[in-house]
Amino acid sequence: MQMSSIPFGTTDWSKIEPTQHKGETGSATWRTQTFGSIRVRRVDYTPGYLADHWCVKGHILFVLEGELVTELEDGREFVMKAGQSYQVADNAEPHRSRTATGAKLFIVD
Repeated sequence: MQMSSIPFGTTDWSKIEPTQHKGETGSATWRTQTFGSIRVRRVDYTPGYLADHWCVKGHILFVLEGELVTELEDGREFVMKAGQSYQVADNAEPHRSRTATGAKLFIVD
């Protein structure tokens, strides 16, 4: 990832317009900033959220609050709590997220 032509700035995430994304169950609220080819998101999953697709996009994901289960298409599962993160490359390992309790995330992709 090359970060260029991004001047110093701050973000008040509460002022970023949210968008809603339905899961197979539950929903996700995204607040998104884009800087060139880099997308930065503050994402809230409702309790009972399950993604409606296998994702192949690369991410760096940090759990701010709650508990997140990330399932890989090969069957492996990773349980992450506040303060933990994962990283995966584009087209590396299809993955999807779910949460029983809800989760707040910070994602760069």
